[in-house]
Amino acid sequence: TMTDAPVDVTVRDDREASRYEAWDADTLAGFARYLRVGESVIVFVHTEVDPAFEGRGIGSQLATFALDDARARGLAVVPQCPFFARFIQRHPEYADLVAEGPA
Repeated sequence: TMTDAPVDVTVRDDREASRYEAWDADTLAGFARYLRVGESVIVFVHTEVDPAFEGRGIGSQLATFALDDARARGLAVVPQCPFFARFIQRHPEYADLVAEGPA
């Protein structure tokens, strides 16, 4: 059905809200909340996709944008959020971003 077609969202970092947001036009389709630790670490704590957008690639677009942004900014990633942890396992090209040592 058309409703399950992948949605190409616009992702942006809302630093005041400490979250990456995925927008489909004027609708917030999902977000990934994070904590900044010091100058060099970003901890992804929670990812949520609106049920209306489930299964349409929103989470992957959020994770890809957020991890690419972390890489561009030289941040080490702590994937506390299970979604991010699974995403990184499935996309080993991001494994080098994961912070060493205890999370």
